[in-house]
Amino acid sequence: MYSQGLIGAHHEVEETPEFLAAFQRRIDAEEKIEPNDPMPEAYRKTLIRQIGQHAHSEIVGMLPEGNWITRAPSLRRKAALLAKVQDEGGHGLYLYAAAETLGVSREEMTEQLHDGRAKFSSIFNYPTLSWADIGAIGWLVDGAAIMNQIPLCRCSYGPYARAMIRVCKEESFHQRQGYEIMMTLARGTPEQKAMAQDALDRLWQPALMMFGPHDSDSAHGEQSMKWKIKRFTNDELRQRFVDATVPQAEYLGLTIPDSDLKWNEERGHYDFGPIDWNEFWRVVKGGGPMTRDRVRDRRKAWEDGAWVREAALAHAAKRRARAAAAAKTAAE
Repeated sequence: MYSQGLIGAHHEVEETPEFLAAFQRRIDAEEKIEPNDPMPEAYRKTLIRQIGQHAHSEIVGMLPEGNWITRAPSLRRKAALLAKVQDEGGHGLYLYAAAETLGVSREEMTEQLHDGRAKFSSIFNYPTLSWADIGAIGWLVDGAAIMNQIPLCRCSYGPYARAMIRVCKEESFHQRQGYEIMMTLARGTPEQKAMAQDALDRLWQPALMMFGPHDSDSAHGEQSMKWKIKRFTNDELRQRFVDATVPQAEYLGLTIPDSDLKWNEERGHYDFGPIDWNEFWRVVKGGGPMTRDRVRDRRKAWEDGAWVREAALAHAAKRRARAAAAAKTAAE
């Protein structure tokens, strides 16, 4: 989708007040910023951080679901889950490629993930204990992802916005797939419905945490909104997710695990209870139940795949050498 030839191609500019004002005017006019356009260094770094974290989340997110491919309850479920995991691998590749246009290599981003400098979505620090968790991930986690990612299709940075169009289409399918799993369980035996309710009980709060901290505690939110990297705040997106998801749970006959949850006629939104932010920050700082396992598995996959990357680079070098030799022969 994007060329690695753009790695390191960003232009250093003198960030005078005039330059910054002109850049903001482009943003305000809804112009797309492209890889070779001059941009503030802080804008570039903000995008690298956000796109890199997004890419890592897609790749790490394959792990809890991939663990259930062989244990899915039918061939149909196995095939559907396998296709979903494959989609998520593709999403990660789109996003790594988009980040590379900002002058960072995939190797550098991967190293940052492995040594803890880069993060991935907090939700993937939790285990998948039952088949119902796969349904809940599709329904809640992909549902939250869609809520967060659809506005990114209008992100001010062109490569990121264009990558998100396909990602959102596929995430929408994943959300429906997860909801259908939950519906099947909720309409099944009492034991199956209890399994679905248990998955909802455990994953509801982590799903709400996916949108990030309260706006007042978000270090990058205000500037990202000004640059139109983001279009809505964390709290706005979280409220939209709750408003959309509660009626879905009611249709399933499942109970959202929140005694404070109620419809507020005056606000036109659901009120919901407090989020355990101590838990959120503990997970973000590397203390999640599965954090070490996830990073360990990604590091092992990277190391085990080194020979493939080396072989691909060697093959590409041979092709370039043959093409150069052919061009030289033709010129003579």
